[in-house]
Amino acid sequence: MASMAVNLILGWWLVAVSRAQKLPRPSLSLHPSQGASLGDNVTLRCHLPQPAAWVRLYRYQNPTYIEQKDNVQDMAEFSLTSIKQEDAVIYQCQYQGLAPAGTSQKSDPMELLVTDHRYPPPGISLSPKEHVEMGSNITIQCWNKDYGASFLLHKAGHSAPIQHQEPDYWGTATFTLFGVTPADSGTYRCSYRIGGCCLLFSPLGDNVTMEVIPRPAPPGVNGGPSRNLVAAVAGGCAAAIVIITASFLLVALRRQMQRAERPGATPRSPEAVQFQVSPGDSEGLTYAQLQTVTPSTHPPDSSTTPEPPIIYAEVGTRGPR
Repeated sequence: MASMAVNLILGWWLVAVSRAQKLPRPSLSLHPSQGASLGDNVTLRCHLPQPAAWVRLYRYQNPTYIEQKDNVQDMAEFSLTSIKQEDAVIYQCQYQGLAPAGTSQKSDPMELLVTDHRYPPPGISLSPKEHVEMGSNITIQCWNKDYGASFLLHKAGHSAPIQHQEPDYWGTATFTLFGVTPADSGTYRCSYRIGGCCLLFSPLGDNVTMEVIPRPAPPGVNGGPSRNLVAAVAGGCAAAIVIITASFLLVALRRQMQRAERPGATPRSPEAVQFQVSPGDSEGLTYAQLQTVTPSTHPPDSSTTPEPPIIYAEVGTRGPR
């Protein structure tokens, strides 16, 4: 008979556990979300995935509930008025469902951080100072030798601390940000947890501001000495091409004049030779005067002295566009 009773109790317990596992867990939130100071009023809200017969508020790892709300549709509110030091603890909530019936698991823990303004704020320093290059490692130090049990690093725009550290022997905590990016730019402050009990913290200390800037481009990227070198080489090549072309034309002109001076050929006066250069390539060109000597058909003592033809060639370099 006793064994049957034990089996029935065990069966009911297993059914209750299985039903609890099937019910979605609730969630717990704090309002105002940024925390509170001693003497403030705060509200804890337990959000339900379904209607509940009751909702209970617990302190973390304490089987005795603090308060119960009955017949709740989607949210139960629990108010803490004029909060005291012992209210600065961790909370959870739980509900009993209507359909399906059963008791849910407790919500994720939620910390109620309370500020005690009777304690001095911590000091803070930033290294390197303010403007730092992207990819650098940044160190932020916070200190308070007398009261700090552990330190928290806060960033503007974040409701919760982004890091926490234990202090060293001298009461200093060191926070390191590795390989910073522009997303790490912003204002930082520190607080510390007061040694003793509960989640009691100091006021926020002074702030430091960090701006992450891009690294400067290495030489030769998007301009610089290497680009000037390329432009100089290109300009020299252009000048060499113009000079070589003028030389070939001059040789061709001499050969033409020599053929014209052969016996029986009709003497021809030299013609002007023009070098065609596109308008876009004529910037920065210099004119050079080239003289050719035409073989004379007159005796050395003749009074007629022919003028050598003059050829103008455009020689120069064009600057980089």
